[in-house]
Amino acid sequence: MPALVLLGAQWGDEGKGKATDLLGDRVDYVVRYQGGNNAGHTVVIGDQKYALHLLPSGILSPNVVPVIGNGVVIDPSVLLQEIRGLNERGIDTSKLKISTNAHLITPYHRTIDKVTERFLGNSKIGTTGRGIGPAYADKINRIGIRVQDLFDPSILRQKIESALRDKNQVLIKVFNRKGLEVDDVVAEYLEYAEILRPYVCDTVLLLDEALKAGKTVLLEGSQGTLLDVDHGTYPFVTSSNPTAGGACTGSGIGPTQIKTVIGILKAYTTRVGSGPFPTELLDEDGEALRRIGGEVGVTTGRNRRCGWFDAPIARYATRVNGLTDFFLTKLDVLTGWEKIPVCVAYDVDGVRVEELPASQTDFHHAKPIYEYLDGWKEDISNCKTFEDLPKNAQDYVKYLEKISGAPMSAIGVGPGRDQTIVVKAFI
Repeated sequence: MPALVLLGAQWGDEGKGKATDLLGDRVDYVVRYQGGNNAGHTVVIGDQKYALHLLPSGILSPNVVPVIGNGVVIDPSVLLQEIRGLNERGIDTSKLKISTNAHLITPYHRTIDKVTERFLGNSKIGTTGRGIGPAYADKINRIGIRVQDLFDPSILRQKIESALRDKNQVLIKVFNRKGLEVDDVVAEYLEYAEILRPYVCDTVLLLDEALKAGKTVLLEGSQGTLLDVDHGTYPFVTSSNPTAGGACTGSGIGPTQIKTVIGILKAYTTRVGSGPFPTELLDEDGEALRRIGGEVGVTTGRNRRCGWFDAPIARYATRVNGLTDFFLTKLDVLTGWEKIPVCVAYDVDGVRVEELPASQTDFHHAKPIYEYLDGWKEDISNCKTFEDLPKNAQDYVKYLEKISGAPMSAIGVGPGRDQTIVVKAFI
């Protein structure tokens, strides 16, 4: 069976956990391929809500093998806390597999992340302060610590000593902070070694053997397309590649193995943190979307910025990722509006622009050009088929499909596992 990629088509928080959970009974492996615990996936099963940060959403499906790929940066303390939390709620986590090549977040990464963001003042990026960026920076600088290093105490100490030789100088002399002790960091991370050992393996080989055996592998991204370090609204981005190309490098699965790429798309738009947002609403409509949609970050607890649907962003995501399908989420949140605006293009200094501007300066100046669609007042949370939706809701979905560049193959009409309309099966 070919592999599938499931990723965010906006600025993240689109509902990827719900989409992964929907596919959970039909896939054999779910692989998290990038990011760290700066992401959050919420899955609702019955009256139970699960907030996941590092673990793949497939961990909640008993027949799925969840995998943390080599492209992820792992904070061991957070991972173990998450594992314990699920075990206490009766969820089996014993099938989890962790790549030997995944990089580790350390205390000095977290400290540097926080003090650097504070130092930037009004120019801050909006990072979560969890050490993700500094860990990726060390990876690229070839001084990172990988999971496999936990099992070689001499290598682990050597790498931590080398890192702290420079980083303590920065903390002390630039930021006037206390340096970290090598012995303390080494001791903490050696304790993680034996706890994590049963989960660690060569995940690239594992996934290759699974695909050759006819198993279905779902590659799950965190964040979203517009937060991609190469293709997002730089510098207000994450430090990895949530786009479809990142699924290959972050898992070790070659691009010819991937046949389906699903973009998760909210029926409106949200983002967390700083950066441009053309359709952002700073009025009663924005507050209503935030309240009705429960738009609070799973990881940060920060209120999400809310705005109307942005078609140029959707088309951009289709283009950059090679999307074959969309999963439209939170359509139910729009119930009750008489007219629903949809951004179809931008006005950039008096010029109509149909696509996402290549210049960040132009994107900062972009003003939305709206088309207005008729809303609906009927409760759609119990709709099971597309035909069950009110006509105006059907028309809204069809219009988004027409201007976004890929079919709307599934539609979320509520937060629950069973509140999804499947128009076309992904598998």
